[in-house]
Order: sequence, then C-alpha cells, then structure tokens
Amino acid sequence: MIQELWEQIQNGQEVRQNLSKIRQVIKDNGERRKLSALLEGEETVLIDLLRSEDAKTRKNAALLMGDLRNPSFLAPIWKAYQEDGQRFVKSSYLSAIGNFDYREYMDAIKEQLAALEKEEVTEENQKHLMEEMRKLSFLIVHIEGVSAHKFIGWDKAYDIFLITNRNYRELVGNELMELEPKAKIKLMGAGVMARVTNLNWIKGIRTYQELLFVVRGMETSEMDPDKIARTVVDSPLLIFLSKSHEGNPPYHFRLELKSKKDLGQKSVFLKKVASKIEILSDRKLINTTENYEFELRLIENKLGNCNIMVKLYTLKDTRFSYRRDVMPTSIKPVNAALTAALSKEYMKEDAQVLDPFCGVGTMLIERHKAVRANSSYGIDIQEEAILKARENAEAARQVIHFINRDFFQFTHDYLFDEVITNMPFKIGRLTDDAVYDIYKRFFQIIPDFLKKGSILILYTHNKEHVDQLTFRTGFRIIKSHEVSKKEGTDVIILRYEGN
Repeated sequence: MIQELWEQIQNGQEVRQNLSKIRQVIKDNGERRKLSALLEGEETVLIDLLRSEDAKTRKNAALLMGDLRNPSFLAPIWKAYQEDGQRFVKSSYLSAIGNFDYREYMDAIKEQLAALEKEEVTEENQKHLMEEMRKLSFLIVHIEGVSAHKFIGWDKAYDIFLITNRNYRELVGNELMELEPKAKIKLMGAGVMARVTNLNWIKGIRTYQELLFVVRGMETSEMDPDKIARTVVDSPLLIFLSKSHEGNPPYHFRLELKSKKDLGQKSVFLKKVASKIEILSDRKLINTTENYEFELRLIENKLGNCNIMVKLYTLKDTRFSYRRDVMPTSIKPVNAALTAALSKEYMKEDAQVLDPFCGVGTMLIERHKAVRANSSYGIDIQEEAILKARENAEAARQVIHFINRDFFQFTHDYLFDEVITNMPFKIGRLTDDAVYDIYKRFFQIIPDFLKKGSILILYTHNKEHVDQLTFRTGFRIIKSHEVSKKEGTDVIILRYEGN
C-alpha cells in the first residue's frame, strides 16, 4: 500500500490526500523505514511539494518530512517556514522541525519568537499566531529547558487542599494539626482544605496523596474557555507565584482537566483555555507540554462549573524519594504509609519485624518511619524484587535484611514481634485459587515465627480469606480498616493468641 501511495504522489495524483494517507500508514504500521527506502535518491519530490500552490499540500509534505527525519529535509523546511505567507501552515513547519536536530537554528527561532511577541493580537490572527508562538516556545524549551524558578515560600501562608483517601480525611487532618497547630482545617469530600501559616510540615505527613494550592479569587469559574482564562489571569495567581519563587515571569504551566468530556473534547477545550491565558497574561504565563513549573487543575464540579487549583512542580514531593524502582505488584507508597499510620498504636519500638512478601521493601520502610523497629527481615521469591528492595532501603538509610527465598521455605532462629505485609493478590498468572492457597498456607505456617501476643498487619485484596482462615490458627482480628472499596483493599490487624 505504501508503495502505491508513493507512486501516486510521484505522478501528481491526489497529492494532498495521499500525503495524509501515507502519514497514517506510517503511524499505524510502523513503515517509516520502508518509505525512507522508497524515497532514497528521490527526496526532491517531497522538497518540491513545499512550493505547491495548495497550502494544505505544503503542510502535509512538511509533516511527512518531519515523520521521516531525514536530516536533508531540515533546511528546506526552515526555508519554507520563513517564506510561507499562510499563517495556518507555519505551526506545521515548526512541528516538523521538532523531529530534527535543529540547534543551529536556535538563534533564528528566538528572534522569530521575539518578533511575534511584539505583533498585535487581533481576533483574526489570534488562533494561528498563538499556535505559532507556542510551537516556537516549545522548540526553545525542548533544547534549553526552562529557567526554572526556585521555590522559596516555605514560611509563607497558603490556602491548600490535601487530596486524601476519602475514608481517612480526619486522620490526615489530625496529623496536620499536630505539626501545624495554627492551621485552620475543613474536611471536604476528597480531602482536607486548610489555611496554613507555613509549609515546613510537608515531609512529616506521609498519608496525603497530593498537595494542591487554592488561589483566592481563582477558586471557580463557569466551564467556558474564555471565562476560565479570564478568571485565572484576573486572579492573584501571578502574585502567588512571585511570592513563593525567586525570579520573574514568565512561568510555564500545563493544564489538566478532570471532566466527563471525552479525550477529543478535552483537547480542544484545553487548547482554547491555554491560548487565551497566554494572550490575556501577555505571555507571563506560557503553556508547555514539558518542563512546566506548575499545573492548573481544572475540575468539573456537580453544578457543571469548574473548580481551579494549582499544583507546583517546583515544590518537590520527596516523601517517597527512596523508591528508586518498583515492580508491577508494588504497593503505592502512600498506601503503605497509610497502613503504618492505621496500625501505629499496635506497633512497639525496637520490635523484631518480618515481611514475608516484601516486594521492593516499601512496607518495611514505611513501618520503620512510623515507629522505629529493631531487626527487620524482608522475604521475597523474586530476585529482582529483593535487589530493588536493597537499593530502596539504602536510599531510605535503613538497615533491613532482605532474603531472596520462597517464604514457605524460610526458617529463622528467633521469633518475631510483628508481621507487616502486602499480601499476594490476583494478577497476571496468579489465579483466585492460587491466591487462596497462599493465604491458607500462610496462616498455617506464620504462627511458627511469632511470639504469643505478636501483631499481624495485613494489607489485603482478599478480606474474605482473612475472615475465613484466622479463627483456625490462633489469631484474633482486633481492627479492620477499609482502604478502597473500588479496589477491594483493607488493612487488617490481628493478634496472635496461640492455639
């Protein structure tokens, strides 16, 4: 098919349409090398199409040349970009240029952007002018990155929103109040809204999922691109950014929309919002797809309006930075931290702790961060997991003994005070019956490792197995916490009372 389409292009048959079709074939079937071979020695056929009288043919030819990434195409595309009088085509040339090593053109790209920034934005040229400027900015940022602003606002007051597990908003709120007694908090549906006097407490709370900022005057808008953009630019957002960062505008942002709109609708909607924000802010706020410094989170509410919050990427979340590597079955670190927080009252300092299905070690690391343990042992049948667990524990500056072994073949010289683990669950080739068999064998064997009165802390996807099997083996459930009804996960705390 690709050869037939190329022959038709050579013969001048439906050139514009065939250029589009051949790009789709390359995308769907990965036949870029095949087309490159067909073009070898005949590259001028495509280059000549950049001078076509039909603007859309010029556009499609440039984009195809970008797809092919033949270095000989770069100079003709740049020349065509400079000379083409149709503004709607120019962003396509720039998209194509982005696929090459275009560093020799960086000075010219910067000069072009500076010239466009001085051009008057009118209703007629707004769409294509802003798109061209956005593409030029992207080319610059892609090579040079963003001169990122340094966050310095640790001791400032803010309105914040901590996204949490919905069942444990109060737990997070109480942790915040312990560390920031001057905070004024309000429990909301998805988390904790608070007015805080500083941000020095951030690393001390391991149970929130995400930190967002609320800028007063920018809280809500009608779900309309122009009105959202106007709300953002008329708000104290730039003041908020300036007080918390070194340096001056521009600030680079991305947009995220939480809405029932489909993917295509979201894309069109966000392009309109981004373009309008850049215009209204005189490009003090610049939209980019990489190296962004903050995110504008747009959340459609029950009334059909839009709540607007800010996520700062300049404010690094380092709570779980020890997690250098993970496995597909690895527990989310915030869920491991939540497990430890929910079980904290049953833990004791200097306990001997065992994780029989330790994976990459997250549960043991978070347990030690909650209450200092003594000797900790992690067992896992997968060598890859153990290697990653050792690396993670080293990064967390914790001494944990990780052993690559099937737990059911593990032996130990002394008994443990506590077991904490993320129990195996149905994934990949692991069937429901196999999971039940693991639970059954686990409850048969684990008493051999425990002192009477020892605590068992299980993060489980199969609460029903725990309920069914514990009474036969000398365990008593003393607490059960639902983590996620959707995912079917619970934290269950048991005490071993012996047979």
